[in-house]
Amino acid sequence: MKSKTIFRFEQSALFLVLSNIFTIAVALLEKWDLSYVIWIFWGQSAVIGYYNWRRIRCLKEFSITGYTIYNQPVEPTRAIKRRVASFVALFFALHYGFFHFGYFVFLYAERGDLSRLDMLGVLACIVIFALNHRFSFHQNLEKDLRRKPHILTVMIFPYARILPMHLTIIFGSQSPSKTAGTLILFLSLKTFADLIMHLIEHRGDSESETGL
Repeated sequence: MKSKTIFRFEQSALFLVLSNIFTIAVALLEKWDLSYVIWIFWGQSAVIGYYNWRRIRCLKEFSITGYTIYNQPVEPTRAIKRRVASFVALFFALHYGFFHFGYFVFLYAERGDLSRLDMLGVLACIVIFALNHRFSFHQNLEKDLRRKPHILTVMIFPYARILPMHLTIIFGSQSPSKTAGTLILFLSLKTFADLIMHLIEHRGDSESETGL
């Protein structure tokens, strides 16, 4: 069983790398600059948030150690944990959603000149990432349900996961060079960061974290 789980996990990591390679290939073929690729980053970031929200909603057993209400520790009863899970999921959806809505407004205002063909290419890349994250979510859901991750760790991790992409938005948008070399450099760095954070997300949560 253990070898089967590892094989599935390695598949999800491989598909993630292939998704990034597909994006690089399309970007080079269409001679995009970073302003187009940033839309793909935004789309992937939104997909990550959606599946993390689903992950929170699907958790059955999880730790709430250190969680307080009105500065008072809470008892980890089943009813309390259901309320905590519902609140965390709602808070995450609103905060993460508002965060990405703000980015969308910024990107649309600054880079709203995508042609119809370019938009199709961007959507194709986002769909590829969405399929990858859907595969990863279902392959790792069973592992999530077997252990007890801390629910606040699950909520916070996507912000660390998308940080490399948004750093690329900040620094990439200020880059004076729009050459293929610049594009490959930023996308390669993003691919590497994406893979590292994927590995941390699905292996970094301690298997022995069983606090209530």
